[in-house]
Amino acid sequence: MSAVDFWPPSTLEIVFLLLGLVAVGSALLVVTTRQLVHAALWLVLCFGALAGCYLVLTAEFVAWVQVLIYVGAVVVLLLFGIMLTRAPIGRSDDLDSGNRVVAAVVALATAGVLVSVVVGGFQHAYADLRPGSGSAEELGGSIFRNWVLPFEALSVLLLAALIGAIVLSRTDISGRR
Repeated sequence: MSAVDFWPPSTLEIVFLLLGLVAVGSALLVVTTRQLVHAALWLVLCFGALAGCYLVLTAEFVAWVQVLIYVGAVVVLLLFGIMLTRAPIGRSDDLDSGNRVVAAVVALATAGVLVSVVVGGFQHAYADLRPGSGSAEELGGSIFRNWVLPFEALSVLLLAALIGAIVLSRTDISGRR
């Protein structure tokens, strides 16, 4: 395919690009805001935009898992963690390390390297979107045939994180006997 075949972009490509811009913009707001609760809400918007990207890519099951697990569970867990640890909810200058310029330079350099590698690696690749290729049956078959060990390792990691969160949130544990 030549570059002419990609112009003009289709409606799906434009929607995908706009959702990607919303995801990147809200992700930047997650890491730059000084209010912890606002960061969690920007994270909800970022995850929602990613779910929209999955819908555009005809991966409906992955999109709904994104909404249910990440938006519904992870962000709620984050907000409960904020409440349980009695973290400051309002504006907090402790969330700013003062290294914004250095962080921005490192972030832009990393983004430049990642974009150049991805564009160079997939410059001539084109995947035609077929409806149904992101179905639950196809995804489940792939997970439980080819990806069983990483799936189970992730399950153990999430269980360890859950146990650690419970231990950290308990107030009746003291170092004295």
